[in-house]
Amino acid sequence: MATGTISQKIFSRASGATRMVEPGEIVEAGVDYAMSHDGTSVLAIRAFQEMASERVWDPEKIVIPFDHIVPANNETAAELQRDVRAWAAEQNIAHLYDCGFGVCHQVFPEQGFALPGLLLVGADSHSCTYGAFGAFGTGVGATDMAEIYSRGRLWFKVPETIAVRLSGSRRPNVSAKDIALMVIGELGADGATYKTVEYIGPAAEELSISGRMTLCNLGVEMGTKAAIVPPDEKTEQFLAGRARQA
Repeated sequence: MATGTISQKIFSRASGATRMVEPGEIVEAGVDYAMSHDGTSVLAIRAFQEMASERVWDPEKIVIPFDHIVPANNETAAELQRDVRAWAAEQNIAHLYDCGFGVCHQVFPEQGFALPGLLLVGADSHSCTYGAFGAFGTGVGATDMAEIYSRGRLWFKVPETIAVRLSGSRRPNVSAKDIALMVIGELGADGATYKTVEYIGPAAEELSISGRMTLCNLGVEMGTKAAIVPPDEKTEQFLAGRARQA
């Protein structure tokens, strides 16, 4: 298979293509893991039920962390969370992380779901965070998530890639967020709309896993479909003992 970007390679695999897919091409791809939190799961479940779907495609591949309204601050929130728990139990969802585990974008990689080369979709705009591990992480709305619940597949346009080379080393007190804001300032709030930003270069490599997560998390603030840091020894060390089989 011809050389391509990380995004092209991931979509080629996930779509079952026998060649390298090209930027701009429309593909239907299989999702490796899907994430929806307590706020968006409610909407996705409603859409799933409106589709008259009965069973999820794979209860082992759906991850539901509770993090947006925890503990529930009113009766309505408590009832909605109760409904999500009941649906997850009915569907035998294997990975429901109830109140107390932490923020969804921290829980997801800590529990070993964010692995290099995977297609990861979350019902939250900052799901691009998972690109810190060399995955293609992207956010979708509730209706698209319901489709994933049902079939495990979704159509995508293969994004173009913008390579952002971070040369040199950071000066003292310069954080990953500072770098992200600098890049956003250069490209603009819509400068990477539906594109992948791939961070390369020594300054990207020297960032900790936490720093890479921050860098990728903020990708959506310039419109990215995904933001990716190529995996390396730091990625391998973080995932050792926690990586799950996709």
